[in-house]
Amino acid sequence: MARDTLTREQIIRAAVELLDDEGLAGLNMRALGARLDSAATAMYWHVKNKGNLVLLATDQVWSELPLPDPGTADWRTAVTVMATDLHTMFTRHPWLVQVLAAHLVYGEGKARHDDRSLALYEAAGFTADQSDQAAGAVFTYVLGNAAGTAATASLTRKANGTGEQFRDTMAEAREIATRYPRLRARLETQAAADYAAAPEGTFEFGLRVLLDGLEQELAAQSGPNPPR
Repeated sequence: MARDTLTREQIIRAAVELLDDEGLAGLNMRALGARLDSAATAMYWHVKNKGNLVLLATDQVWSELPLPDPGTADWRTAVTVMATDLHTMFTRHPWLVQVLAAHLVYGEGKARHDDRSLALYEAAGFTADQSDQAAGAVFTYVLGNAAGTAATASLTRKANGTGEQFRDTMAEAREIATRYPRLRARLETQAAADYAAAPEGTFEFGLRVLLDGLEQELAAQSGPNPPR
């Protein structure tokens, strides 16, 4: 594909696809050029460098998140929807977890998402500082829950798609876990057959408990004797 026919949008879309297939370590201009049937040097007419491309791909994915309107749903429902969509995004694009650990992530898509998140808490009655804290707590919870999926994807990829390294690692983890009674009991049940997997409904349970706490905090500050 000639330089004058290649667009920045095409490069970013191809970068997202490459990241999904190969992970953060697999993204480079040569591989991207091959995917686009173009010279690697043509990429630099549209993006500054690999770091810039990672940020552009990250913001492209963030821009695809639907955002609830603060005025059309109660804040808990809206926050639950945003958190669930964010968790789905992280599990669909596990390389994002690595990006957040290695890059200062910014852009129009993420700024739009973060601003809407704060708007939901402020509309509920949280102060600006409390909204920052609440949004940070929920985001950290979502990211932490997605970390296991990202690690599994990375480990499997390192095994060249065979999954052999992952199986060996899980076998070793299970062998160690059987030395401890509560872990052994869980591994002996069908639901816990995969040592790396959380029980079904874990994400939803934790998010509900977290929002329960935020709701109690909101009720306390709006009661007859709000805390100072």
